[in-house]
Parts: sequence; structure tokens; C-alpha cells
Amino acid sequence: MTLKALIVDDESLGRRGLKLRLADIEGVEVVGECTNGSEALAAIPELSPDLVFLDIQMPGMDGFDVVRSLQADDMPMIIFCTAFDHYAVDAFKIHAVDYLLKPIEDSRLREAVSRAREVYEHKNAVADKAQLLDVIGRITQKDPAQVDQWLSDDEGTAQYPEKIAVKDGGNITLVPVADIDWVDAAGDYMCLHVNGVIHVMRITMKALEEQLNPALFQRVHRSTIVNIKRIEKISSHINGEYHLILLSGDKLKMSRSYKDKVSTFLK
Repeated sequence: MTLKALIVDDESLGRRGLKLRLADIEGVEVVGECTNGSEALAAIPELSPDLVFLDIQMPGMDGFDVVRSLQADDMPMIIFCTAFDHYAVDAFKIHAVDYLLKPIEDSRLREAVSRAREVYEHKNAVADKAQLLDVIGRITQKDPAQVDQWLSDDEGTAQYPEKIAVKDGGNITLVPVADIDWVDAAGDYMCLHVNGVIHVMRITMKALEEQLNPALFQRVHRSTIVNIKRIEKISSHINGEYHLILLSGDKLKMSRSYKDKVSTFLK
């Protein structure tokens, strides 16, 4: 993961020094520099930095003015940089990630970047979960809150079998339903994809669906059923198609005829 950083400081030596030191920290890319607050307000929506190292004392518009002028949608993570410690309380009141005193120590700079990375990962994790719950909610035609409950406690699983019997010649394999990643149809047979292993059974799609809890298993294609617990993310393509990316790494195409079940995808 690489954080895109913007440096805002009216002192050229300060900008240059910080840029050189950030170059030694893995996972940080400086995408721009600004000499004042007005430049920062123009650069932030254009460059979309994840992180802004923002000087507080600047002529005209100071660092706090910059933050107050930003739109919520454009708000990056802020690390204030200043030679004065009496701004610290105000800095954290506006939810700054960190507050660095000049001259900035290398250890503190690395600590601040590490903290920003944690904030970034947490924010993305929360956003990803919300998007996935929304997507799964559209697939199941249920409220995302209900989906979250299902994923947490498997509500309603008692009325469905925990294992499915798959006959292979004279052998019978009991496949745990919870381990099924996805299912696809192959003529008169169904292929159960389970932890990298494919179990083939002679059964119709309709008959198999009746054995699977609809809170956890949903059809996303005429011949494909997916375990929604196995969905990691959704990818969109320029041709208007969408794919479900599973935890197993498998990529399942979302049929166009099922698009009305999913109105929100990752953009």
C-alpha cells in the first residue's frame, strides 16, 4: 500500500527536507508540493492525496484555514507540522492524524506515517465492509443490517443441512455446506467448489438451491450460485460487466440479467 502525500509549507528548505526524508520511508509517494494555503486548496481535489503534511503558520491562509475550507469529500488525512507546540490542542480538535514539531525527528516522522497508514487501512476496511454489505443486501433483497447479522451468527441455518452428500461411484462424500465457495452448473451436474477441490453431483440447480440457506447462498448467474461469505470484493469493467472476487481468488461473472439485484458496486 502506497500513501500519496502532499507537502504544504511556505519554506522551500522545509519542503525539500521533508520530501527527501519521506523518500526513505517505504510506502509513501510525494505527489506534490504547495507553498501556501490557496495552492493547497487547488491541489488537493486535483491530486487526491491520502495524506497532507501541512504547515500551520503560513502567510495569508494558515493550516487551520485550509482544513476548514476543504470539502468533506476532499478531506485527506492531515499531519500538522509546526515549530510551535501550543497549536497541538486545536490540531487534534479537528482530528489531525498527528502533530509534528519542527525540526522533525526521523523517528517521529516514521511514527506519524505509521499512524496514518493504520487510519487509512481502518477507514478502507470500514468502507469496504459497508459496500459489501450493501452489495450483498441487493443480491439477497435484504437490508444490509440483516445481512451483517446473518454473516455474524448464520441466522436461520438450522433448517438447512450442514452437509451435502456427494456420490462418486460407490463412495459418498459429506461436504460441509459452510465450506462451499461457489457452485456452477455443467449440464445435468452441479460442481461444488470447496477449498480448491471440485465435487461433482447429479442434481438440478433448483433442487440444490432448496438445500442451501438463501441468507448465505445466492444465484448471481443462470448457472452460478455463490456463498456470500466468500465474497471479498466486486470489480467493474469498462464494458459494463461486473465480477465477484472471492476469498479463494476465483472470479465469478455477474450475469446482466441479475444486475437489477445489485444496484451498487465498487466504482
